Amino acid sequence: MITRTNSELSVARQCALLDVARSSAYYWPMGDSAEELALVRRIDRIFTDHPVYGSRRVQAMLAREGTAVGRRRIRRLMRKMGLWAVGPRRNSSRPHPAHPVYPYLLRGLKIDRPNHVWATDITYIPMAKGFLYLVAILDWATRRVLAWRLSNTLTTDFCVAALEEAIARYGVPEIFNTDQGSQFTAEAFTGVLKGHGIRISMDGRGRCHDNIFVERLWWTVKHEWVYLRPCADGREQKASLSACFDWYNRRRPHQALGWQTPDEAYFGQQEAALRAA
Repeated sequence: MITRTNSELSVARQCALLDVARSSAYYWPMGDSAEELALVRRIDRIFTDHPVYGSRRVQAMLAREGTAVGRRRIRRLMRKMGLWAVGPRRNSSRPHPAHPVYPYLLRGLKIDRPNHVWATDITYIPMAKGFLYLVAILDWATRRVLAWRLSNTLTTDFCVAALEEAIARYGVPEIFNTDQGSQFTAEAFTGVLKGHGIRISMDGRGRCHDNIFVERLWWTVKHEWVYLRPCADGREQKASLSACFDWYNRRRPHQALGWQTPDEAYFGQQEAALRAA
């Protein structure tokens, strides 16, 4: 909004007209230090391998590796990364107080066909400098990733964008399952689901298996791709993840699917072969 060069008005005059402090015009936000980025990358690896670990156990794991870090700092970084232990706890990942919470609909339900149940979640993606948040829409029965988005903030809009893309490309599921995070309990997200007549299911608080297939997806994406291919920036990370999900959907067989790929299970083997040709 404030132009420092090629302006007929001085910076002081622009600040006065905009009613902002002059010091704010000269402020440049500082990025995370290399030491902090290395620490959050290590926390992410520990949490991906042990998603039931809270800050206390993460601190103990780091101490065993020779890294002394205060628990308060670990809690702050885990909140920044959007990481919450998937076990019973006080103050678990909760919706905004004004957002409604929906019951869990998948208990005892046989899910064996495409577009019966979709699920979603958000995870932290490390980069050489900084990090991003990744959301993905997953078809529960076939494990196929239907849409995904990256964001540098934990807002609702990138989750809605992924949901709308999945619906536009693949139709609508009967049930959509999420956790109780504020991004998914917000009206902007649930309104899209209700507008398409999709039944909303939400994980029980502290239940680590209610959305287990998305948790398994995150482990695969990170251990079999992201950690092996570190990216320098968001543009490079987006291209890398595009290749990752293409590999995951078209070329990575799943034992639970009878060694089919997600594409083969979702589209049928004949159509998947035509798409791959």
